[in-house]
Amino acid sequence: MPEGLISGLLLNGPNIGQNMTLEQASQWQPEDGLLWMHFDYKHKKTRSWLKNVCKLPALETEALMMQDTRPRIVRAGNGLLLALRGINLNPGADPEDMVSIRLYIDHQRIISTCSRQLLSVKELQDAITDRRGPQSSGDFLLNLCDKLTSRQIDFIDQLEDKLADMEELLVSDEGRDLRLDVAEMRRQTVVLRRYLAPQREAYIKLLSDTSTMYDDSQKRRFGEISDTLVRGIEDLDSIRERATVAQEELQNRQTEALNKRLYFLALISAIFLPLGFLTGLLGVNIAGIPGADSHWAFAAFCGFLILLVGMQLWLFYRFRWL
Repeated sequence: MPEGLISGLLLNGPNIGQNMTLEQASQWQPEDGLLWMHFDYKHKKTRSWLKNVCKLPALETEALMMQDTRPRIVRAGNGLLLALRGINLNPGADPEDMVSIRLYIDHQRIISTCSRQLLSVKELQDAITDRRGPQSSGDFLLNLCDKLTSRQIDFIDQLEDKLADMEELLVSDEGRDLRLDVAEMRRQTVVLRRYLAPQREAYIKLLSDTSTMYDDSQKRRFGEISDTLVRGIEDLDSIRERATVAQEELQNRQTEALNKRLYFLALISAIFLPLGFLTGLLGVNIAGIPGADSHWAFAAFCGFLILLVGMQLWLFYRFRWL
């Protein structure tokens, strides 16, 4: 990745699909075709390239270099400034740790920044290189949003399937150890919704934008993508509510099991309380203990204790304590 450049491509024109170096991009003219430059915003030279070669104003440069962003869209001069999020499918990463991509788009060029690989961007790069990708700014944005949303919906569907399996285990009384899994799922849904909700608002704002960057058919497709994301967020809310119910059911079962154990221990204590009192009373080892000089007194006392235990058990049964 030389000088912070991840990729440079021409989306249309006579050299469609051509890979562009930074030197070639610095000599690029609008008649050469729609240019897409994708940078690593953490690279130390990216900022200078955005300012000096791409000639972006300070506001747009700062927006493309921001460390922490939430999904949004704002009009910037003749173009659009966007921040979007995608599912993190990198090896060893948590999918809900969403990857952010920042874009500046106008009719002549597309400039984007990212720090981690995003499969939706990689697919677009491969399609453009094979000359089957988008050839206009509006189509590029449409394809990117579609791919991002598709992967988000796929991950939400996976969460729903996983929760359904947990609920089956819970019903079959085999899910006693699912508490941590259910809590983790709730955490994932909260994190996902934190980014998907503002991304939905960004799509809605994109639909209401009067830019000539995309035509009516593209607007209708943007509407479908926005509706898909809305349904995904609704499914995410449903998953969170179902996970809450499952977690409460697990807690109720654990509380019930604990109460049963405590109840059993309380009954045992109630049975041995009078026995302990009597044996303690007769074990004080002072003069005057009844039967101290009789050889049958111990057997009679044991028989009395057994009878006492039997009476207690009968009373427990009669009062439905057992």
